[in-house]
Amino acid sequence: MTQGEAVYNAVIEVLGEKPTGRVELSDSQLKQVEERVILAFKNGETVHSKNPDEAGLRKYVPGLVNNWLRKDLRLNGGTPYQAKNPGSRSGGGDESVKAMKTLLSMTTDADARTAIQLEIDKRVAELKPKVSIDIEKLPESLRQFVKQ
Repeated sequence: MTQGEAVYNAVIEVLGEKPTGRVELSDSQLKQVEERVILAFKNGETVHSKNPDEAGLRKYVPGLVNNWLRKDLRLNGGTPYQAKNPGSRSGGGDESVKAMKTLLSMTTDADARTAIQLEIDKRVAELKPKVSIDIEKLPESLRQFVKQ
């Protein structure tokens, strides 16, 4: 089963029923869900690509559960997930940015580091999603802040 299904099944086990709205778990219920998901990994019911040991699972599972509580429509009350800071990971999958960050980590010269960081910032800005604002919908007092 997928990791998302493992979280969903653990929530149902802890709550004793299928959720009908947004799931709000107490701290003790959240710990129970996390323990059931860890058990699902240990029993081979779900898998992790890196196959971590128990300590690794205990670090990984709380984030996994939190992620699925926010994103799974069955657990979040049917609300599609919206990222709080869309585009904040810009450049994360770009090979050019990765290579420049590697070069930056290997460089000790301050001037070279500055030049490399400028190129990284420039590339990330190119990759950032373009957002447009309908100026006409803004109050007159705020229009001055929109860059043309």
